[in-house]
Amino acid sequence: MTKRKPRVIVTRKLPDEIETRMMELFETRLNVDDTPLSADDLRQAVQNCDVLVPTVTDKIDADLLAAAGPDLKLIANFGNGVDHIDLAAAQERNITITNTPGVLTEDTADMTMALILAVPRRLVAGENLLRSGAWPGWSPSFMLGRRIWGKRLGIVGMGRIGTALARRARGFGLSIHYHNRNRVAPEIESDLEATYWESLDQMLAHMDIVSVNCPHTPATYHLLSARRLKLLRKEAFVVNTARGEIVDEDALIAMLKAGDLMGAGLDVYENEPHIKPGFLQLDNVVLLPHMGSATLESRLATGELVLINIRTYMDGHKPPDRVIAGTTI
Repeated sequence: MTKRKPRVIVTRKLPDEIETRMMELFETRLNVDDTPLSADDLRQAVQNCDVLVPTVTDKIDADLLAAAGPDLKLIANFGNGVDHIDLAAAQERNITITNTPGVLTEDTADMTMALILAVPRRLVAGENLLRSGAWPGWSPSFMLGRRIWGKRLGIVGMGRIGTALARRARGFGLSIHYHNRNRVAPEIESDLEATYWESLDQMLAHMDIVSVNCPHTPATYHLLSARRLKLLRKEAFVVNTARGEIVDEDALIAMLKAGDLMGAGLDVYENEPHIKPGFLQLDNVVLLPHMGSATLESRLATGELVLINIRTYMDGHKPPDRVIAGTTI
């Protein structure tokens, strides 16, 4: 008797190579036009598949999982972060969750470093002025920004991305400081000449640039709160390429508008794709559309890990990137 192929539903458009391989291996339903699935669409999906392949744009909460059909045993997330999935509810229903760690580290670190350069040196403002046709020509006092060489960079979250960022930042002459739940290995600290701050409050008060690189969890929601943002020096810059929920956006907007912070570079927002109008009215902010990991190489590598996780699980083995364990087959 021929074994039935697992039914896999993919919620967003993936690279052609990945979708082709999924069609070959599984009974796959693709999202051809890349329109985000509605809540009703997601509900129908979890009722009619063995494996769901969601992305960060899909809210996989307890109510949705309660409506899942009995065949849903694996959620193979396309991406590293799983803060959009109710892990406790999935575990209660014996649904295994996998993610795709590591593949976006270098690309996100590159984008973070790009923002660290772009904000103090006013790159976007300069380009906009040039395109407007209003450039009067060079002068000694024109478009003055701030030097980053010799400044202190405070990294909030010294995981894969934070460490990769630190390696880049050292090449630009930045002094590396970090706050992390756990102190990194002594050899990493020595290699990066990094200073560990057990107190986030104390670190923030001494930094020139603060980069948010920690995951979004209940413990890190508004980690950079209004109180903590006020600890920053007026000459400081904030960069966030992690998750918008980690920073109190209203407080950040108010401080930038009042001149209590020099500037910010943001690639993520609390209610994506909606951006608070206050950000759009500021000329000391560089805004990007969540493109930190947006390289072809990253997306292909992410898709390959999704395929490996699904195939491993369906073969009755532990997936290599298991976040929580459910019932095995």
